[in-house]
Amino acid sequence: MPIATVNPANGETLKTYEAMGEEEIERRLQLAEATFRTYRTTSFDKRAALLRRAADLLDEDQQSIARVMTTEMGKPVKQARAEASKCAKAMRWYADRAARLLADEEPDASDVKDSGASRAVVRYRPLGPVLAVMPWNFPLWQVVRFAAPALMAGNVGLLKHASNVPQTALYLEDLFHRAGFTEGCFQTLLIGSGAVDEILRDERVKAATLTGSEPAGRAVASTAGEMIKKTVLELGGSDPYIVMPSADVDRAAEVAVTARVQNNGQSCIAAKRFIVHTDVYDAFAERFTEGMKALKVGDPLDEGTDVGPLASEQGRQDLEELVDDAVRGGASVLCGGERPEGPGWYYPPTVLAGIDREMRIHREEAFGPVATLYRAADLDEAVLIANDSLFGLSSNVWTRDEAEVDRFVRDLEAGSVFVNGMTASHPAFPFGGVKRSGYGRELSGHGIREFCNITTVWQGA
Repeated sequence: MPIATVNPANGETLKTYEAMGEEEIERRLQLAEATFRTYRTTSFDKRAALLRRAADLLDEDQQSIARVMTTEMGKPVKQARAEASKCAKAMRWYADRAARLLADEEPDASDVKDSGASRAVVRYRPLGPVLAVMPWNFPLWQVVRFAAPALMAGNVGLLKHASNVPQTALYLEDLFHRAGFTEGCFQTLLIGSGAVDEILRDERVKAATLTGSEPAGRAVASTAGEMIKKTVLELGGSDPYIVMPSADVDRAAEVAVTARVQNNGQSCIAAKRFIVHTDVYDAFAERFTEGMKALKVGDPLDEGTDVGPLASEQGRQDLEELVDDAVRGGASVLCGGERPEGPGWYYPPTVLAGIDREMRIHREEAFGPVATLYRAADLDEAVLIANDSLFGLSSNVWTRDEAEVDRFVRDLEAGSVFVNGMTASHPAFPFGGVKRSGYGRELSGHGIREFCNITTVWQGA
């Protein structure tokens, strides 16, 4: 895949870039290693000041970088501005809290005495250069949620971004440099996916984080396992959205629309499978379908647009194939389902009903504005359908019954359970999944400790 900005609204190639050669990659690896030796000794106050400056610059750049993101991957520009704002918020969150999150931990005094020590602590130390392999769908946020905690922990970052968002990738490197971070603290590698394996095998790279597809996750995990290196993987998701009879059905249907089509439906944590109790199924289906039909599809730079184009022609083709397979298998199309005429990689908000286990869309992630509806007879069947997936990233539950809440929290196989609201990420809460959605956690204290050497310090009498 070429490293290029191709506008998904019209298919026009705007900028192309040459991939970095071996000499430049080697220079950057050397720089990362050398920078880490000194950066790791900087104080939390120094790191925090740099990160706050980066947040201020990002706020100043919000309008311009939002247009870049929209032009590169097609998200509505109002959502791109919100993404930039969220990134600045996360930077400040870690700048304010990293010292406390990584403070020395004092074991219980009786355990220290029992071990024969006069003093013992657990200390969090940085690992070194961390390779981040990041996707195009949230081209700022995916990177910042790795970079902010990694830099505050004293690590340095090497970014291999998706090949269709090179301008955003280069902007991120420039942002951290303008903020005052030394050149080797955060570097963008303009490389294709084929170069990742060799870089990950380099002994100077100490760990890796990847957000992306299941095949990409397998490849990185395999190499990292062979090299005995720590990894965090956030892969696909096919999140359930369960609606029970006690729910506010109107509100659940309204939120469901946003939960499905955020970022043009191209979000791992977007709700994708809507599992509705039979008592409220018809009412929910009607309101949800009406809401999906009412969305404005069009130019993502238009402030009134709700849904822009998919990021690539291949992505639209993959989505079409899932829909066509479901229809051939007997699914009914409540709205959408056909690609529009004209330029750009647009696909309409679509609702499918009558899904069964043999359809590909039941098993695979639909990465676009396509929702599937399921009817559940009771809570047990709702849980059964929800867990009948290879993925387990997040989940959404709508009910006013606390006993039902307890059951869902206990039984749903997912990294998160959102009750009476749609899944969203926030710096304070750990983010990640189970099953084929990956392992490890980003964000919160859990996320900043993922790439730390958790060190026991024991002192004798």
